[in-house]
Amino acid sequence: MKSSSNRFRSVCPLDCPDTCSLSVEVQDHRVISVTGNSEHPITKGVICHKVRKFPTRVHHPERILYPLKRTGKKGDFAFQRISWEEAYEEIITKFQEIIQIHGAEAILPYSFYGNMGILNSEGMDRRFFHRLGASHLERAICNSAGKQGVQYTMGMSAGIDPEDSIHAKLFIIWGSNLISTNMHQAVYINEAKKRGAKVIVIDVHRNRTARLADQFIQLRPGTDTALALGLIHILIHENYINQDFINKYTHGYPELEKAAQPYTPEYVSAITGVSKEDIIQLARMYGKISPSLIRVGNGLQHHDNGGMMIRTIFCLPALTGQWGQKGGGALKENSGFFDFNRDLIQRPDLHPNPKARSINMNQLGDALLFSQPPVYALFVYNSNPAQVAPDQTAVRKGLMREDLFTIVHDLFLTDTCRYADLVLPATSHFENLDLYRSYWHLYLQLHEPVIQPIGECKSNFTLFKELAHRMGFTEEAFQVTEAEMIQEILEGSDSPYLKEITYDKLKEQGFIKLAVPKELTFPATIPTPSGKIEFYSEQMRQVALPPVPTYIPIQDDPNYPLIFVSGPNHQYLNSTFANIPSLQHLEGKPILHIHPEDAQERLIQTGDKIEVYNKRGYCKLYANVTTDVLPKTVVSQGLWWDDQEKHLESVNHLTSQKLADMGGGATFFSTNVEVRVDTRANR
Repeated sequence: MKSSSNRFRSVCPLDCPDTCSLSVEVQDHRVISVTGNSEHPITKGVICHKVRKFPTRVHHPERILYPLKRTGKKGDFAFQRISWEEAYEEIITKFQEIIQIHGAEAILPYSFYGNMGILNSEGMDRRFFHRLGASHLERAICNSAGKQGVQYTMGMSAGIDPEDSIHAKLFIIWGSNLISTNMHQAVYINEAKKRGAKVIVIDVHRNRTARLADQFIQLRPGTDTALALGLIHILIHENYINQDFINKYTHGYPELEKAAQPYTPEYVSAITGVSKEDIIQLARMYGKISPSLIRVGNGLQHHDNGGMMIRTIFCLPALTGQWGQKGGGALKENSGFFDFNRDLIQRPDLHPNPKARSINMNQLGDALLFSQPPVYALFVYNSNPAQVAPDQTAVRKGLMREDLFTIVHDLFLTDTCRYADLVLPATSHFENLDLYRSYWHLYLQLHEPVIQPIGECKSNFTLFKELAHRMGFTEEAFQVTEAEMIQEILEGSDSPYLKEITYDKLKEQGFIKLAVPKELTFPATIPTPSGKIEFYSEQMRQVALPPVPTYIPIQDDPNYPLIFVSGPNHQYLNSTFANIPSLQHLEGKPILHIHPEDAQERLIQTGDKIEVYNKRGYCKLYANVTTDVLPKTVVSQGLWWDDQEKHLESVNHLTSQKLADMGGGATFFSTNVEVRVDTRANR
């Protein structure tokens, strides 16, 4: 047969702000290469090396190609092949039995954004579980605390157009390792540097991005609110504020001024570990240079006080009048501009019980072990909770329950599949029709399949549509095709940002920028209750939160004196790509960065295998003794799949099910641990 090769436009599906446009070469129904689409205004042909490995991931020899049923004990990875009809029959029979005996709320979906496509992350699946009457899942593992903090302050989760960021004269990168997690923002920053911009990085770890900055400011974990209040104190005290902007566009300035009064440079230095000279210099630089932009990362919000951190930082551009200046302001995410009609997409009206219980995904362990009524069925897709969920000891104990019926829909036998009764083969995004938004840039993109489904793989959309039919759900919501749902999404939104974007135009062009005129951005439009940027938030007071920025320290534990921060690494995205050998080789070993003072006290040397532990559990890592972290702070990067031969365990055995101060967010980074040499490994 003659070989045929074609190149297609695609979209990266990963949970990454860049949402890159891709150019994919397909030969004989196989993805041969993936590069960046040079015609996309953001991507401009540049993509990360992880995404270039998509051909290896899509055609990986260990990819699941047909349904599997557990034959051994949970935890043994013992499965046999079955047909889709057998799988569907088992699911329907089990669900009907559970509903009859325990009620539909004994069934819990568990998903996040392993695939960011709207149809396959929050479309037919949500309709199915709503109609079923299942428990609701609060999908709050990532951005919910910070998003809520921004909304309290600005009224919507949005910032500036990142394409305008090249006009900034001062960049403050606060808690974001852009080189690894938002590379195109780093490209814009480099362009701004060529134009004379200064770059400051604020972080707990001297990471790849910090090494490229003009100045690195290193602080103790969880103290960012205090640093921001310290900057506010100096800006006010030394009159670097824009009083006209404050008078016209803000609410609660007197209250903010009073709240910031105690946060002198000396006081803030004692809290944060940043020298008072650096605090003063940063405040003066921020007060003098305009336009200035603060790029806020996701990591900050993963503290006990994470929502307040983000809220406080977002007060800074209002004090100096940066909003409205091209390249000025702040940016955490721009998901607020993609104002789709979520009720139309997800159809919560199909749920027979408006007061059905809701379970926070960060508390899966407790939900499986202690919830009443118990969870008797768990349906996992677009996620790998046996790696990513906090408090893995509790999570895995819950997953081991023999009376828990667990279904996993995935491309690979992940750690979660170890506990599954059924494993269903999922398509890759290359095999799906879907709609993609970004939570950073402002382009909506259509993805059309570039290859046919491999083996017997099915998309989330197809899986839940077929399950709905077998459950006897006859509503029109379950009759639509992928194309019809995309048309529903576009035609059903009354958002001014989405006007004139149609399915036909997306099919023709591939991507279209949202209509975001200046009159619909900050400060011309501020959709808070007061219509102004809220230094004082009455909404927060009403839910028993401090109405003005307030520093509340994260909790210490004298038994576990080190603060453990487990950020993303460079080679994987959460647990995705962790089974690609070439990326494993590049990443090397799972490392714990520890300060020389802490290492000496524990007789730890670089290269030692060490045990990191607390009352919840332990994991084993390799020590890197370095001043890239401060004393009493230890940092590990990345999630590694369990491997008994390599003694790899999830770092989330250490993290807590506690929720952040707002939004129900995770508190991964407010983790207290102790560290010791693994003497058995280092003999």
